[in-house]
Amino acid sequence: MSSASQDQHNLAPLRLFNSLSRTIEPFAPIEDNHARVYSCGPTVYNYAHIGNLRAYVFTDTLRRTLLWKGLAVTHVINITDVGHLTSDADAGDDKMEAAARASAKSIWDIAAHYTQAFKQNITDLNILSPSEWTVATDYVPQMIAFAQKMAPDHCYELESGLYFDSSTVPDYGALAGGRDDAAHARIDPVAGKRNPSDFAIWRKSPPGEQRQMEWDSPWGKGAPGWHLECSVMSLDRLGQPFDIHTGGIDHREIHHPNEIAQNQAFHSCCGPETGAAEPGFTGARWWMHNNFLVDRQGKMSKSKGGFTTLFTLIDAGVHPLAYRLLCLGAHYRSELEFSWDNLAAALTRLKRLVMGVEGLKARAEGVTWQSPRLDYLRANLHPKLAPLLEQFDAAISDDLMTPRALPLLEETLVMKKVPADEKLCLIAAFDQALGLNLLTLTRADLRLAPKDAQITADEIEAELERRTAARAEKDFALSDEIRDRLIARGVEVMDGDPLRWDWRLAL
Repeated sequence: MSSASQDQHNLAPLRLFNSLSRTIEPFAPIEDNHARVYSCGPTVYNYAHIGNLRAYVFTDTLRRTLLWKGLAVTHVINITDVGHLTSDADAGDDKMEAAARASAKSIWDIAAHYTQAFKQNITDLNILSPSEWTVATDYVPQMIAFAQKMAPDHCYELESGLYFDSSTVPDYGALAGGRDDAAHARIDPVAGKRNPSDFAIWRKSPPGEQRQMEWDSPWGKGAPGWHLECSVMSLDRLGQPFDIHTGGIDHREIHHPNEIAQNQAFHSCCGPETGAAEPGFTGARWWMHNNFLVDRQGKMSKSKGGFTTLFTLIDAGVHPLAYRLLCLGAHYRSELEFSWDNLAAALTRLKRLVMGVEGLKARAEGVTWQSPRLDYLRANLHPKLAPLLEQFDAAISDDLMTPRALPLLEETLVMKKVPADEKLCLIAAFDQALGLNLLTLTRADLRLAPKDAQITADEIEAELERRTAARAEKDFALSDEIRDRLIARGVEVMDGDPLRWDWRLAL
């Protein structure tokens, strides 16, 4: 039992929710043992807020689950550095151009800065790097060629640019649940559009205006539309059809239906079949969407002004993996409420998990343990742990039901009369899917200094040494004075604990 297919045979079948059918369906990749996944990436005009980042924790959980099931995965995430308008509904100015004007900086510098910040977020959240990053501006020639092939049958030109005629493809808007007035009202009401739902494929630069990002095209100097980019990049890197396209639930209403329309149009013009686009062809077999992260005032949005980033959490002294754990505690298709209390609870839970694993490591000292292949683990696992592995696999195989999977970590930690090294092997296996770094993370790693800390770690250690000396000399008044001074400066003194101290976070 060494092959991936044999390993899969012994696991629960993977079932995933498909936004196209609004049902949970058994998943099988188009290619044997290989899943191809495309994820809509960030528009790099600002920092990603933690609501944006929930989408990538979800996608990473999906990817890790596919790997858990024994599949190879090719995963592409794009970087949008042109074409995304200030309204997701294809209205307003280009977000990148607007950010450049507001900051008086080069649009290329803005893109580079926020791309690097986003990639740092990905690293901090222990999200696996994609197989490939694609950058929109690298694909403009391909976008123009893609549009040229569609244009005769599916597009028309107006003074402001080239527009897609949504009536030329079957079942436009089916992903969003049908065509409705509310969705159409969100799309830019350009004079001359044939249908309210028609959208821009190419936007011409206004007369007399030179933009920082513009290219020559058959329809005049300008820039591509946001929706065009993902169709072109996913086709180029993954082919069509590919297996899974992911994004936030807000993409389900306009962006992804427009991608599907373009994919249908291109397929009918340039695919192996000829004639009208096939009703069932969408470019991807599965379309998957995570729900919103909401705060007490509503869903997070940069358009409202202030927003919370992962850097905000780190500056407050919260380890970023606490946010990952918070996300895993809710099903990806459920709304997740963010509050500082919820985040503090997730941090406490993460600390307890890390403490439990450190305890197992101490008891397993001198024993070689590792994260084994699942087929080996299943054949050699301690009888008391075997049901936990089955329950974990059943949970993540049931549309990534991480809220059911997480408690099995705690159950493993407290299981009696099971060798520590065997527990560690099972936890390491679980963590392949959860991505919490439990086997390498330490309590000291979780002790992040708040940005406004009034004292350094070295100063704290020096004060604790003075306190230890005072206690040895039975000078308890000085000992208490040092402790109280540390508490006043945001430090928790932990007598009898090897860690000795931690930050008292004001969350």
